[in-house]
Amino acid sequence: MPRIVHLGFGNFHRAHQAWYTAAANALGGPAWTITGVSMRRSDLRDALASDGFAYTLGIRGTEGIEVQRIAVHDSVLVVPENPQAVIDAIADPETQIVSLTVTEKGYHLHPATGEPDLKGAALAADLVNPLPSTAIGILARGLAQRAATNAPITVLSCDNVSGNGRKLRRAVEGFAAAAGLDIGAYITAHVRFPDSMVDRITPATTDAARAEIAALTGRSEPQPVLTEAFSEWIVEDDFAGPRPDWGAVGVEIVPDVAPFEARKLRLLNAAHSCLAYAGQLVGHRYVHEAIRDPHLRRVVEGLWDEAVSTLPASVAATIPAYRAALLDRFEVEAMRHELAQIAQDGSLKLPLRLVPVLEQRAARNEASPNVTQAVAAWLAFIRREVEAGRDLADPASTDLTAIVQEATDTPALCRAGVTFLDMKVPGPAWLAELVRAVDAFSRPSVTP
Repeated sequence: MPRIVHLGFGNFHRAHQAWYTAAANALGGPAWTITGVSMRRSDLRDALASDGFAYTLGIRGTEGIEVQRIAVHDSVLVVPENPQAVIDAIADPETQIVSLTVTEKGYHLHPATGEPDLKGAALAADLVNPLPSTAIGILARGLAQRAATNAPITVLSCDNVSGNGRKLRRAVEGFAAAAGLDIGAYITAHVRFPDSMVDRITPATTDAARAEIAALTGRSEPQPVLTEAFSEWIVEDDFAGPRPDWGAVGVEIVPDVAPFEARKLRLLNAAHSCLAYAGQLVGHRYVHEAIRDPHLRRVVEGLWDEAVSTLPASVAATIPAYRAALLDRFEVEAMRHELAQIAQDGSLKLPLRLVPVLEQRAARNEASPNVTQAVAAWLAFIRREVEAGRDLADPASTDLTAIVQEATDTPALCRAGVTFLDMKVPGPAWLAELVRAVDAFSRPSVTP
């Protein structure tokens, strides 16, 4: 039976890749299974084990909520308990695909070079430990074990990282070389790393969501997932071997993912980041509250106007419908999508979502006042959190905290933030605009 091993077993995977795979299985033909891999904790595995790792997916649409039973996982491995079991699963000949949902920080790439951060604590530890803890270390050692048979395999990223397939390959190859794993020729001949783009809003599961889904199914639901009706998955047509019949259940298999990826990052994800920081600063908790704020909605619409001018012509015809769909999705109150969840890891997200728009437009001498407000909201937000004594949910929290603490005034904060993001500043007038926006956001319950 063909198998997928998925690193990063969590809500998004269960609402997206697993849902598509279950739908493809329902068409008949070879039934694919998924071995889930939790990178840190056993609680989700433990909660699902008694029911054979099946769970209920609640899909929230305009007409209410629909529930589906998803039974596609054969087991769930937990890395801290037994990393060798994960390596063995990758090397198993029945495994045809390894997929990952590990977010930007899971790649462990140095922001300045794009190469694996081998001096960082996580990868440095994995270099000397044959039983690694990171997705990169596990992949490299799993592929090294698999290379003994020359069995082909596809490694498929499922996240918001631009060019994720190429970046993941660079991370794995760089780590393998540093660890003395001689797999370069094997990867070239037998391993593929297709790019992919994923899109489905999946909030953290709340007690209210558990109760609502349990009322519909009539049984206890320890770990259901709630997601929206909209779903999109676009995958580069570059596989080393077989795959589920995803194309028959809505997955777009295309020659080039980049245009779709840019559209999502600069429209959906950029708007999410803007709303996450600006919304919390003015007292909102959820996405639907923030998008209904007249000022924030104007900022988002203006941000989209600015971003559209930087998108490839190949997706231009799709933009009006895509924007309209985003507003509909953001306004679904019952999703209860928390801004605090979206605000995590901003130091990794802004360079992908906002900075390219600002820089491309600046190169054409075009102003980007709404993108500027989004960057300002992030700076004002991290300043507020640090000054309040709260920890930042960000892998660069130490550096960001130091930036805030060492800044003598708002201009100093803005200069340090721009340097941290490695932004090509449009000029002193733009920096003054950024300073004004940060100051305005920093006043309680006031938007610039």
